[in-house]
Amino acid sequence: MGELRDIAVPFVASGPTGVAVRTRLKQLTPGDEKVLRLVGAHLGSLASRDLKARCRDGTEHSGDTWTVRKRELTPASSSRWSGSITKATHDQWALARRCQLAHLQNLEAGIRTIEARLSLPVGQKGTKNAPGGYRSRREWHAKSRRLRVLQDRLTTARADREAGVVHVVRGGKRLARTRHHLGAAGLTESAWRGRWEAERWFCQADGESGKRYGNETIRVSPDGAVSIKLPAPLAHLANAPHGRYVLACKVAFAHRGTQWADRVVANRAIAYRIHHDSSRKRWYVTASWQTPPAPTLPIEAALAHGVIGVDMNADHLAAWRLDTHGNPTGPPRRFPYDLTGTAEHRDAQIRHALTRLLHWARTCGVKAIAVEDLDFAAEKTREKHGRRKRFRQLTSGMPTGKLRARLASMADQSGIAIIAVDPAYTSRWGAQHWQKPLTTRTRKTTRHDAAAVAIGRRAQQHPIRRRTAPPPQHRSDAVGHRTVQAGPVVPGREGTRPRIPGPRTQSVPPGRGANAGNQNAQHRPGRSAEHETWHQDSLPLSL
Repeated sequence: MGELRDIAVPFVASGPTGVAVRTRLKQLTPGDEKVLRLVGAHLGSLASRDLKARCRDGTEHSGDTWTVRKRELTPASSSRWSGSITKATHDQWALARRCQLAHLQNLEAGIRTIEARLSLPVGQKGTKNAPGGYRSRREWHAKSRRLRVLQDRLTTARADREAGVVHVVRGGKRLARTRHHLGAAGLTESAWRGRWEAERWFCQADGESGKRYGNETIRVSPDGAVSIKLPAPLAHLANAPHGRYVLACKVAFAHRGTQWADRVVANRAIAYRIHHDSSRKRWYVTASWQTPPAPTLPIEAALAHGVIGVDMNADHLAAWRLDTHGNPTGPPRRFPYDLTGTAEHRDAQIRHALTRLLHWARTCGVKAIAVEDLDFAAEKTREKHGRRKRFRQLTSGMPTGKLRARLASMADQSGIAIIAVDPAYTSRWGAQHWQKPLTTRTRKTTRHDAAAVAIGRRAQQHPIRRRTAPPPQHRSDAVGHRTVQAGPVVPGREGTRPRIPGPRTQSVPPGRGANAGNQNAQHRPGRSAEHETWHQDSLPLSL
């Protein structure tokens, strides 16, 4: 058995630093929709032009070039519109750089795996920690050719990285490729064109503290009236003073509406984004603002009322409640979801499952939920698992990062702390030590339920291994403890059981213990005569 890797210490995940709420723009007039389309298309063209200029600058970007780009956009829009466009451009370029780095790491991992397997003899079996050689000469030859392809891709990607070149498509690369496969996507050319244009529109504005209602460009009043500061070329469409256009509808934010209203009344910064869902033919407005980071709760205080261990799987969340000593209490719970379909459907499924989980946690009175600190970024490479295509699709389809971020955001309002633990060996050790003991005739414990117990115990810094009974021939303390003990270096281990003297243990030598000098206190027949008090009767006086 190889060496086990070090287990990271569990920690309390930080809470959200921002809030975003969305509502629908209902009862828009045809004139309102026309103005929104014109504004979005005009600002979208400016955003495309600015993104092209930013990509051309590459790593030589500076504050001076930013100022130049902003000044070029101001005459065609406004100072605030140009600021929002350039900021969104920088965010998009930075995201492309992060994705480029992840792509490089993925290519390097694939190349290392192929090179290691090509160096082994054909047909050599692998181990648990390292794959073996390829199964046949044909597969070996195919992988050698793929190695050259990956090396060429890596060379090109590294050259782009060093030169600061990124490849960005406004509107999305996937949607752009769908144009060549309209039949498979079930779209007509006009429908695709409408979706493509809507994705490339730009209508978002950053908030400003101290300005009226927290935003000077897109303004939403406390009564729900929405107004937009029109760009300079479209100022003739204004229906309100100072070049503004007021929509005929009014909006109301159902979620966090009170917090939004407090910020609006206090003129605190709120950013807005207006976007169009072409498939549903609906308009939406999203309000977002930053929140001060809440102080992180100490892990000891979070675990004072126990913990709920959660194991994430492809189709459900397996959860089990543990008391303060690390013992499972009550039956396990499952919260199913379906991760097929569109991104909106997957996101809604995750929200519903997490909502049910948090409701159960509040019912139990638990103040902490333990989850694995999963990251499949290095595990998604095609060469990592070889022929296991279904498993690669499974790990790629699990939104681990989104689940933890959304859980931390939703739990922040419930007063529940999220504890992230190291995912190493939780499924294996949970099944080894907890699956069989927790299975009864009326309850079948799965491997995922046992993993939830392991996750919860690791959050409490207890060893996952449980105390198990030894073989029958060793139950008389012939070779040591009666139960398996954790190592002396394991934090939170169960110490050696204290020796309790008395007849109950049947291990106290004669003449020792609390009642060694008074055998009468044991109240048992046939006690030894040497401990009895002897009295001689007096002689009769009549003799």
